Amino acid sequence: MKKSLIALSVLAAVAGTAQAQSSVTIYGVVDMALQHQNTGDPAGSTLALDSGIQSGSRLGFKGSEDLGGGLKANFQLEMGVNADTGSSAQGGRAFGRQAWVGLSGDFGSVSFGRQYTPMFVAIDTIDPFGTGMTTGTAGSGTSSLGAGTYFLWDNWNSIRVNNSVSYSTNSISGFTGTAMYGFGEVAGNNTAGRYYTLAGAYSAGPLNANLVYNNSQNAAGNNATKAIFLGATYNFGMATGHLAFGKVSDDGKGAAGVDRRTWLLGATVPVSTAGAVVASYIRSSNQNSALKAADGNHIAVGYTHSLSKRTNVYTSLSRASNDANAALGSADSAANFHPVPNGATVRLVNVGIRHKF
Repeated sequence: MKKSLIALSVLAAVAGTAQAQSSVTIYGVVDMALQHQNTGDPAGSTLALDSGIQSGSRLGFKGSEDLGGGLKANFQLEMGVNADTGSSAQGGRAFGRQAWVGLSGDFGSVSFGRQYTPMFVAIDTIDPFGTGMTTGTAGSGTSSLGAGTYFLWDNWNSIRVNNSVSYSTNSISGFTGTAMYGFGEVAGNNTAGRYYTLAGAYSAGPLNANLVYNNSQNAAGNNATKAIFLGATYNFGMATGHLAFGKVSDDGKGAAGVDRRTWLLGATVPVSTAGAVVASYIRSSNQNSALKAADGNHIAVGYTHSLSKRTNVYTSLSRASNDANAALGSADSAANFHPVPNGATVRLVNVGIRHKF
């Protein structure tokens, strides 16, 4: 009996130690907004209740295990949810937002799987609206992409990459570096579908700055989309300023080739301990001489108000104007950044609520 009690005590102690060294968190976001969109004609006017306008609605699991010596095993599984219909987002994937596993320690961190790209993370950091609230498509759940609609152009692979390996350094006096490689996994053609990126970031005091380059090959491996993003925010105390520049080009010829420059100027202005006004102006200029009248402008203003640490309400008003051969300023969840007609002026207004758990 004594031996049995001792064995049980040892087993309980070991189990308790293992539990203390490992942790798993279940978390999520439910975000819903009423949106009205007008593209300039009666047929283009839509009133809808949409999910994921400030932040994509989601359910996730993340955790880590202490392996000793400063080494940890980490993972994250995150599914997107269209809360307005209860369906899965990201094309119905089980864990379409994130699905990765990796290690971290004194060397930095390395992860493997479906992951956000450094390009998207940088844009999300610099955009005053956090790649949300504006440029949505009323009636299309989880559709808002904010400044990402302009800086990422029509390359959805710049948001997340499948089959990817990512390495990030630890912070060194405020500097961090990231490299990512996505395998195209096309037999006989290692270039097809390939993605790679290099990024650097600096964060110290009131300044946050990001520089990113990425290169994404098409499925045939004969046309690469190349993008550069440089952005920064600076907290002046009374307000935070946002400034960004982006360049996107590809190997396409004639009017089909992409060669675009985009600038963003924005501000975040706290008006109380719970509320803040956000605003931005975006100018996207086509540089391809074979395609005329293809520029666009976007102006937006919004307000967010915290009801608690986990719940806030928000509203935004935006207007995107396009030249005759441009269709910028909208996004939907059907892998199509620009569903509006060429030359359209897109007006979008929304009011919503977001709860985090």
